[in-house]
Amino acid sequence: MSTASKTDAARPLPLGARLMLGIYGLAWRAALPALKRNKRLREGWEARTLSAGPPPKADLWIQAASGGEAYLAWELLSRLPELSGCARPLTVLVTTFTSQGLGVLAQAREALAPRLDLVPAYVPFDLPGRMDQALTAVAPKAVVLLETEIWPGLLAACRKRGVPALVLNARMTEKSLAGYLRLPGFWRAFSPARVLAVSEADTRRFTTLFPDSRVGVMHNIKFDRLSFTPAPPKAEIAALLPEGAPFLVLGSVRKQEEDAVLSIVRGLLQRQPSAVIGLFPRHMERAPAWCGQLEDAGVPFARRSGGEMARPGSVIVWDAFGELGAAFGLARACFLGGSLADLGGQNFLEPLAHGVVPVIGPFWSNFAWVGEEIFSTGIVRRETGWQGVLDTLSALASDAPDRQTVREKAEIYAASRRGGGEAACQAVAECLNCG
Repeated sequence: MSTASKTDAARPLPLGARLMLGIYGLAWRAALPALKRNKRLREGWEARTLSAGPPPKADLWIQAASGGEAYLAWELLSRLPELSGCARPLTVLVTTFTSQGLGVLAQAREALAPRLDLVPAYVPFDLPGRMDQALTAVAPKAVVLLETEIWPGLLAACRKRGVPALVLNARMTEKSLAGYLRLPGFWRAFSPARVLAVSEADTRRFTTLFPDSRVGVMHNIKFDRLSFTPAPPKAEIAALLPEGAPFLVLGSVRKQEEDAVLSIVRGLLQRQPSAVIGLFPRHMERAPAWCGQLEDAGVPFARRSGGEMARPGSVIVWDAFGELGAAFGLARACFLGGSLADLGGQNFLEPLAHGVVPVIGPFWSNFAWVGEEIFSTGIVRRETGWQGVLDTLSALASDAPDRQTVREKAEIYAASRRGGGEAACQAVAECLNCG
């Protein structure tokens, strides 16, 4: 029997929650025509709407929003076969919203076979009826939602079917909590069986939202994923860079901060005229827009997909997914986006594993779990605006800290914060009855 929570048993929803869920479903249906016009969502439309049929049966269903969460699922699943107690390989459905997530999951499937059968798929839209149909077809022993994936349709289906829902590596901002608390009874009706949050502050927020859930704290799985063993430079990327030219990375840049980042690009090329800037949009569909902006600004650029060596004093618009980590390994300095607009920031830990000091803007609430004290170590630089980011990147381009020293400091910081993957895996294993 599962030890996840007393909420595992199938239970009808209160009338008020059913009415609100119906309104929620109507809103989804009204939005479908507009969603179909979205380039990112049109891909996999048949899977998202279940018009191609429901997902396949699986022992476990994990929802991982995009590429970052897909890596977390990979880390969790790498430990699960040993803890599950199953004599046969587990079948795990891992769903995602994005093509980037599917790409990561395809790699994970190959790496985890044959110990585990990972089935990657686009997640169905959260229409309550269709989610119930999907969950019935998959018939998992548990559903895992990673980080901030709190979906009423899926949680309602879990409650109806008596399937324990776990929110792992969970995080929630005060702003998000305030939004949820506009309808506290509605959300309480969908309380997951268990929540493991990545900080004490996140734990308090989830306890406030889901007082009936079993809520605890865990270290963030991202600390487990950090490897401080230097990897050899990727030859394909090194071939793009002129010898001796400082390589500066602007990573995971979001649409809302593009004007500020363009100012940084122009400033860097004025101060570092021999530099090559690798510009990585957070979403690949922004690459053509960036090409247009750079052309209008008179900034020399080339597309990564062209495969030609860049000229000193130019920009490479990275229109290929999955190479940001390798680029960090060749960078002298880097900036992480989502931090110059109020978007919560992007993961600034990965550059540290390559011995590169990351620079961020003032917004980093999505990564508050890393701890404010990391800035006092000097291995991450935080600035109040794009001018400060420009100044710091230019200084680092001229005098970058020793990579090995940066790695050693980062490893010391991360060492006491590992173990989240094992805690999350243990929580999942408790729900799996392989008899």
